[in-house]
Amino acid sequence: MIDLKPPVAATRPHSFTAHGHTIHDPWAWLKDPNYPDVSDKDVLAYLEAENAYFEAAMKPHQPLVDRLYEEMKGRIKEDDSSVPQQDGDWLYWTAYETGGQYRKWWRKPVAGGADQLLLDEPALAEGKEYFRLGAFSVSNDGTLLAYAIDDNGSERFTIHVKNLETGEHLPEVIPGMLSEIVWTADDSAFLYGLANAQWRTDNARLHRLGTPVEDDIELYHEDDEGYRVGVSETQSRKWIIIATGDHVTSEVRLVPASDPTAEPILVAPREPGREYDVDEHDGTLFIHTNDTDPMWRLCIASIDTPGEWRELIAPSKHFYMTGVACFADFFVVEGREDGLDQVDIHSYDPTIAPRRVLFPEASYAAGLGSNPEYAVTSLRMGYESMVTPGTVFDYHLATGELETLKVQEIPSGYDASKYATERLKITVRDGTQVPVSIVYPNGFPKDGSRPLFLYAYGAYGMAIPPGFSTGRLSLLDRGFAYAIAHIRGGDDLGQDWYHQGKLDKRTNTFNDFVDVARGLIAQGWTSAGRIATAGRSAGGELMGAIVNSDPELWGAVIADVPFVDVLNTMLDPDLPLTPGEWPEWGNPITDKAAFELIRSYSPYDNVTAQAYPPLFISGGLNDPRVTYWEPAKWAAKLRATKTDDNVLLLKTNMGAGHGGKSGRFESLREAAEEHAFVLWQLGVEG
Repeated sequence: MIDLKPPVAATRPHSFTAHGHTIHDPWAWLKDPNYPDVSDKDVLAYLEAENAYFEAAMKPHQPLVDRLYEEMKGRIKEDDSSVPQQDGDWLYWTAYETGGQYRKWWRKPVAGGADQLLLDEPALAEGKEYFRLGAFSVSNDGTLLAYAIDDNGSERFTIHVKNLETGEHLPEVIPGMLSEIVWTADDSAFLYGLANAQWRTDNARLHRLGTPVEDDIELYHEDDEGYRVGVSETQSRKWIIIATGDHVTSEVRLVPASDPTAEPILVAPREPGREYDVDEHDGTLFIHTNDTDPMWRLCIASIDTPGEWRELIAPSKHFYMTGVACFADFFVVEGREDGLDQVDIHSYDPTIAPRRVLFPEASYAAGLGSNPEYAVTSLRMGYESMVTPGTVFDYHLATGELETLKVQEIPSGYDASKYATERLKITVRDGTQVPVSIVYPNGFPKDGSRPLFLYAYGAYGMAIPPGFSTGRLSLLDRGFAYAIAHIRGGDDLGQDWYHQGKLDKRTNTFNDFVDVARGLIAQGWTSAGRIATAGRSAGGELMGAIVNSDPELWGAVIADVPFVDVLNTMLDPDLPLTPGEWPEWGNPITDKAAFELIRSYSPYDNVTAQAYPPLFISGGLNDPRVTYWEPAKWAAKLRATKTDDNVLLLKTNMGAGHGGKSGRFESLREAAEEHAFVLWQLGVEG
């Protein structure tokens, strides 16, 4: 409890009627009608008052924040650099300098020669509250660099082009970009996509160097407001890929990198519910698709008859195929077998059996790293586990050897033998077994006495791998166990696992999380009220749902940029993401059943007069994904409605967006604040 009075947001009558229901929303005024220009004095005054309250509430705990920050910072190698990787005649890498918030991009000739600084992020970020590098693309001949930056968190990037031989910038500057950048074969032009007024990339454009931006050619335009357009290239770089789709349907076109204005080749027209992606090898398309099974399969087709698919690798009950990459002499299939990452190497000769890369632990996260070249004899891979720091391997095709190139260095020291990890299965209310990855300090007593941090995401088919975290060590070293619940809504166990947590099955996600918590309590890992939990974005929606349904379980809840005003957002087709989100959540405008379901779980709409756990809520004023008013309205309604005296904090980053503050140390300090809040609320010695 803190002896401070929190701000009180005024209420203003506001209501609307949909599907026969009248919805009252007295905090709707917190949405500035001029968004994304937020200038309403009352809105800004409320957000600033909440920020002042946040600072005052956290001030007594600043020494703990500082200790945690120094701990976390001490585990980061400040002058760290990536492992150089060859692309053509050059070796490329990035490096941080001691004290640097941002990285520098370097290269040197493979044949030998001096290091060359390509891009200096610290210099570009100088004097800016926020900085983020987006696309970064070196021309095929290595003489030009096209890159894009965002300096306010709005995710509207500006393209710049640098001559790497002279160090000078070309005159072209293209604002409003939201895509990758792909060079044409002769490096005279590049493809990109612009965000429209609703922050939707509905186009693929061609910019020829030296020509006015207004003369850029629109190679493709997408008319469906729910679809997004992206540009990329095949591994061979012979073909440029123009892909469009939403969360459930995709469509791919190919244009020759040597002739980008040629008539695009449509691989296969969109069919609702069918997703596919494409790579190419010597005139054969390799098509990775879920057309017959949610575990996906691999088909091939001639570039001349791209719609005539022939199955090459059939779907498997236990192997969830997540991606395919074609190299000159082999192709790679990535996936998860019973939830565990696998990498299989296939010959183009069907008489040669595939090889699986064998990793050293029973539970881990692994996959292909950056492999820009087409003809290679080794593959760069990344690997980690809940007890093993991030490791960079080269897998040598000739010998099957995994050569360790780098292991994440922890300057303050790390002893893996102090920790243990397990993979559990907990049966939830409908009989489904949900996997749980857990790490804990050795000697952890399973008598319910210890605190536990439980994390999940559970949306968009995004799996949460059992990876390593240096920040997590600050909790483990204070006696916590840390668990990841692989709940439905992610695709940890395959695409059907994802489908079981979306649309009309969305509440499975919330129930899984609550039941995992109860299962861990039953096994003695912790007890009710001793669980800290966190979620970001759609994971913040999860936080909002579980504090409404089972508030007594949680001792501290972190909800970062939480998607909690679900009903209002899904009813507003003018918001940046809404039409593209309907395949995930449902369309409550046209579908009464979707309206009723969303209304039944939308966290903001279901705040009730009951005791709530301590809450730390964050938002970003420039966030285009979860707009700032969602966390603000939720916090305001919770303050006015809840019956307890538990702490509720709202922090709005006034110069940042969805990802919070930029810069590795600024983001680390935000993590330290959240960890301090958890320790404070659970009464754990700091």
